[in-house]
Amino acid sequence: MLAKRIIPCLDVKDGRVVKGVNFVNLRDAGDPVELAATYDQEGADELVFLDISASVEGRATMIEVVKRTAGEITIPFTVGGGISHVDDMKRLLRAGADKIGINTAAVKNPTLVSDGARKFGSQCIVVAIDAKFNPVWGEWEVYTHGGRQTTGIRALEWAREMERMGAGELLLTSMDADGTKDGFDVRLTAAVSDSVGIPVIASGGAGRIEHFNDVFQNARADAALAATIFHYKEMTIQEVKDDLRKRGVEVR
Repeated sequence: MLAKRIIPCLDVKDGRVVKGVNFVNLRDAGDPVELAATYDQEGADELVFLDISASVEGRATMIEVVKRTAGEITIPFTVGGGISHVDDMKRLLRAGADKIGINTAAVKNPTLVSDGARKFGSQCIVVAIDAKFNPVWGEWEVYTHGGRQTTGIRALEWAREMERMGAGELLLTSMDADGTKDGFDVRLTAAVSDSVGIPVIASGGAGRIEHFNDVFQNARADAALAATIFHYKEMTIQEVKDDLRKRGVEVR
């Protein structure tokens, strides 16, 4: 079994890291370059950088910020937001990204995933899925544009489709749990993990140290992503890893 990964997330808007609750009420959390360097030093396994307003504003990801961030770290670095063409992926990979995160663009044009996988390899393509429980369906629905738009797409079907199209892993964010600090959405994460054969990164809801163990042991996530608790120094990456080791979870 592969060692579980702990991944801090930098949600970037207007050049600053922000964090909110359920994708709204954003507050400033610092400079992305400084935070990235800190997390690299603190033992993060990877880093995710999401330009959360790029798709909404119809612009490309902030290349200069990506370059500066990549220059400060040695760990794998996923960048997403505002990616709509293979050329966008190429620019970000040249700027220092190791992987490309696609969400809204994948829904608009699913062949972008297969085109990217064919050109750069599946290991470079991370499909981000923002999902919210739809009580009418009794299952989860995919949202786009930073959680602002419904799609009518069922999350489990979409996860399987993205695997077929060549995604190397899935970044799964529970919109219901995001920023609540009540724990990862174990039901959603387990359902997606059981539906696909590629790694699933669980995101949304981390608030206590035991939440990481819960999503690894009970939802079979391959990695856990968090923002608020790390940005505001509520716990460190090393503390999370030490706790997981005590509970018998293999970490890097």
